[in-house]
Amino acid sequence: MDGFNYSNIFDTKGFEYIAIISFFIILIPFWIMLNKKGSIKQKITKVLNIFSFDMLKIPQGIYYSKNHTWAHMEKTGTASIGLDDFLLHTTGEVKLNNLKESGEIINKGDLLVELEKDDKLLQIFSPISGTVLQANTNLKENPQLLNNDPYGKGWIFKIKPTKWIDETKSCYLAEDSTNWAKTEMQRFKDFIAESTKKHSTEPSLVVLQDGGELVDHPLSEQSNAVWHDFQERFLQF
Repeated sequence: MDGFNYSNIFDTKGFEYIAIISFFIILIPFWIMLNKKGSIKQKITKVLNIFSFDMLKIPQGIYYSKNHTWAHMEKTGTASIGLDDFLLHTTGEVKLNNLKESGEIINKGDLLVELEKDDKLLQIFSPISGTVLQANTNLKENPQLLNNDPYGKGWIFKIKPTKWIDETKSCYLAEDSTNWAKTEMQRFKDFIAESTKKHSTEPSLVVLQDGGELVDHPLSEQSNAVWHDFQERFLQF
């Protein structure tokens, strides 16, 4: 036909354009979904066994102490306390020693419980003062509750607080807790690089790839010396 020119798409840039457009058609919905749902990021990092900020659970209605414990006031006036998700991702599954008994009186900063893993110990100090009403005895038979549900079934003690308002003023809440967790994550990365270099002959064991991502539970295979350093840097008041 006059005035009609046929061009083979494979003889031009047309095929390349189609390939690029197809790539973005696939990529854009995936990227939107990834950024819309934080849980997807968490699943990806979990599969890859990466310890990163994206995988941390940080409920906004809980008071977080700087020693990585948390406290939450219930409607009854009883406070639940436990360990935050950050701490449990650093250690992996642990056993609890020396649980307080019902009726014991504790002050903020008193030894609350010990975490044990392969004969390595961390001391956990109470974020608030009060009277112990109940210890979570389910954690003895099912210690995995700590890691799987740290702010729910993984609570450690129920306490009747005596100085709730004064003692929670120094805690992090809502957006402040998220910002603090980001800071702690970066501080931990710096710490683990420094401490393992000082105490271990194979510091690369805690690094997943050249980008410097940490494997999940980075303290689990570290020495007592690294655990001691962690105690001093992250768990003291």
